Amino acid sequence: MNAEPTLRLFLALWPDDDTRIALLAWQQAQTWPAAARLTRADDLHLTLHFLGQVPQTLLPALKQALPAPGAPLPLILDRVEVWPNGVAVLLPEATPPALLTLHRQLGETLTHLGLPLESRPYQPHVTLARRARGLIPQPAPPLRWTAQRYALVHSDHGYHPLQHYG
Repeated sequence: MNAEPTLRLFLALWPDDDTRIALLAWQQAQTWPAAARLTRADDLHLTLHFLGQVPQTLLPALKQALPAPGAPLPLILDRVEVWPNGVAVLLPEATPPALLTLHRQLGETLTHLGLPLESRPYQPHVTLARRARGLIPQPAPPLRWTAQRYALVHSDHGYHPLQHYG
């Protein structure tokens, strides 16, 4: 008996070209340890919800159920941190209420579809690199990002947006 085919999915704020360039500038402002694996420019994003393995048969309903975002979402990303697992991230000093509202709304939609939510508290971030233990974060000017859209993304040897919202 074969298991139903699945896709590894997540929802993320997807940067426009100017924001992607600014994210790359933050990434390039760091002096990376030799073992660091930098996130590719096309893969930079801010995760809203990680869905994990989702049955392919649920994809049409998921695409249709996801709401368009409300007003543009202003973010200020202004600090680099290396987490205990060696992942280097760019974070906001404070999470904007509008981002928390979008996260909650999307979570309600996912729950309605029967998809589980992550149990960890939401920590908005952009992954700049993996295997970055030893990085001494360098300051850079605050990155101001007015997010206009988010994406449903397939994670399979890179990230592949399946549909944009907004």
